[in-house]
Amino acid sequence: MVKRSLQASLTGIQEAKRAFARKWWTQDNLAAEINLKTRQPIWRFFSGRPVERHTFIEICLVLELNWREIATNPPAEFLELEEYTQSPVLDIDILVQQVRSQRFDKIQDQCGILQLLDISHPVAIDDIYIDVNILEEIESLQWLDISELQKFNSEEFDRFGLGEVDQKQIPGIRAVETYPKLRVLGKPGVGKTTFLQHLAIQCNQGAFAANQVPIFITLRNFAEESKVTNFSLLKYIHQEFLTSRISDPSVIETLLNAGRVLLLLDGMDEVLNQQSNPILSEIRRFSDRDHKNQFVASCRTAAQRLRLRGFTDVEIAPFTSEQIRAFAEKWFVAFSKTNTQDGQVQSVEFIQKLNLLENWQFRQLVITPLFLHLACWVFHGQEKFPTKRTDFYKQGLDLLLGKWDEVRGIERDDVYRGFLLPQKLKLLSQIAAATFEKGQYFFEQRLVEQYISEYIQNLTNVRMDAEELQIESEAVLKAIEAQHGLLVERARGIFSFSYLAFQEYFTARKIVASHNLQAFEQAVEGLVSHITDPHWREIFLLTATMLRSADSLVQLMKKQIDTLVAQDSYLQEFLTWASQKSRSIATEQKNATIRAFYLASSRTPHIAPHFALASSLDQGMFLDAALDDLLVDCAIDGSQDFAHIHACGDALSSILGIVLDVGLYKSLQQLSNQFPNSHQNQKRFELWWQTKYSTWSKKLNLTIINYRNINNQWQFSHEQQQVLQHYYDANQLLLDCLHSNCEVTPAIRQEIEVTLLLPSKELEDREWQ
Repeated sequence: MVKRSLQASLTGIQEAKRAFARKWWTQDNLAAEINLKTRQPIWRFFSGRPVERHTFIEICLVLELNWREIATNPPAEFLELEEYTQSPVLDIDILVQQVRSQRFDKIQDQCGILQLLDISHPVAIDDIYIDVNILEEIESLQWLDISELQKFNSEEFDRFGLGEVDQKQIPGIRAVETYPKLRVLGKPGVGKTTFLQHLAIQCNQGAFAANQVPIFITLRNFAEESKVTNFSLLKYIHQEFLTSRISDPSVIETLLNAGRVLLLLDGMDEVLNQQSNPILSEIRRFSDRDHKNQFVASCRTAAQRLRLRGFTDVEIAPFTSEQIRAFAEKWFVAFSKTNTQDGQVQSVEFIQKLNLLENWQFRQLVITPLFLHLACWVFHGQEKFPTKRTDFYKQGLDLLLGKWDEVRGIERDDVYRGFLLPQKLKLLSQIAAATFEKGQYFFEQRLVEQYISEYIQNLTNVRMDAEELQIESEAVLKAIEAQHGLLVERARGIFSFSYLAFQEYFTARKIVASHNLQAFEQAVEGLVSHITDPHWREIFLLTATMLRSADSLVQLMKKQIDTLVAQDSYLQEFLTWASQKSRSIATEQKNATIRAFYLASSRTPHIAPHFALASSLDQGMFLDAALDDLLVDCAIDGSQDFAHIHACGDALSSILGIVLDVGLYKSLQQLSNQFPNSHQNQKRFELWWQTKYSTWSKKLNLTIINYRNINNQWQFSHEQQQVLQHYYDANQLLLDCLHSNCEVTPAIRQEIEVTLLLPSKELEDREWQ
């Protein structure tokens, strides 16, 4: 029978003391290193007294000694089955199946259900889980120059580092099958815990690793147990087995020695700092000693400093479009109050509305299960996405800034020196505004630490020297990354906000939360100075909806927009013509809508009906659009093309069908009659074109100008074209702000809508009325 304890020989004690001296440790240090609560076993070891076998071996491992050379009369091998079982020839496969059978209900109960945020009842993991993909390259370990990242525009920002640029993705199960020791990294809410639970259930049900016994350990629970008693992982697993009525410790050791355990260690980042070193040391020792088994651990990406020797690091990839669709279908079916078919219908509606252009900001966020669940939950209750995106962002930020940990009972280390939630929000707002103002989606670590240092200095009355402030700033940055995932390391030493939407939200929040009236006015003026910059569009919309009253913002926007064209007399003449034209049309449309149509028509007549500011046309406007297109087609160079000219003639014939004015109808009919018959031969057509087409085209142009006051001969310079584009887009932005559920008094809203696109003279006349 193999001894349960071992003791050091005299020569072994001398060798051990020399190794111990090289460490420069105390006996307390050594005890802590192997997770002992007292130093008594260490004293017994160096005194040559019997020590529990696994503790003896661990002491030797830490001191980098061969335990067999240190022990007195070491056994040739540990034959645990012969020592603890009645049947020394028990087949290992039979044992595995017996343990799997006894552990089945426990694993199903422990890992088979999910308690989703704000859902009052649990849901089976199989009803909601979607297979994840894995990135084998960790983005934050890449060496990149920041200039390589600054080239990304806003549309490309959220793709970088999220597996959609160049990185190859593999299925999660394949990664586990490939690497015997795997550490799965990921940002908050990406599904790390759920992935490990899924592995446990798949193994439990025989769909994966059917010849292994799954053991799922939540590391924060293991850490809590270690506070009370000197638990090793082996002892903790033994306690777990006791809940399944497996009391014989030899069973566990037999399984481990045969490499038949799938050990799932969840939440390395959820262990408090003061506990992390002994816990990690225990994991290292355990995985080294029982290396034949399968190990999968999970950890937030930002906490990857918690390295495990021999483990391969991979990262969970964000959801693809297909994964989003599959998750939504499962979600709505699982939570449908009626039947499966209704859930499927609602999931289709969810995806259709999610893919609308107006909801692209939501698509940025729903690439993780946490935010996708939140989006499904909101849509399930309202059957639409929130009109105020700020409400959705606030819910998402509440999750990341504490609620997500709170609902799961996770306690984090407080390295914020007592920062309250409002102070964290203010700090993040300052970082966002400072970087966004400079057009920086990516920023170097030293820069963001500088912003944090300035905030800390302004926040506290305690003076710190430069080195202390640097250390504190770095700790705060790492805490924001590890605890909240709002700032992420995209490459070594280069950070960004985890989502552009959050950088934009915090930038808008900085404007809204200005501490006094003067600061607020300055902030709004600064915002309005960016009215022609498309990168600031979302900041305008978010600010408008976050303000208690957006009156001053929209008035200042209107004033700034009108100044864009105020100094150009030719553009003022053009706006005057558009205004006159709008008053000449008898229609129920607002004059501003008609002005928008003719502004767009005269700039780009062939796409005028598609401009958003003039999205609906009455018959008169539709006629003008058709005539404008005809003028452009007839003026195209190289129009001696037989097919092209006859296409113009066919267009003129079609236009006659919508002309109501008798004089215009007769004039156009005469011109149509002069047009050569399509059945005439090519030679006669060429003769007509050479001798009469120029005169015919001029008559057509004069007829349209006389009857419809359409002049497609506006000649704008390149600079004027740019100004008009900015002017048009800025007016569209102003309207979008007014339609964004912002708080604007009815009188101001009406005044802005009535005066859109008016020339300066008419605006001045209105002021004097």
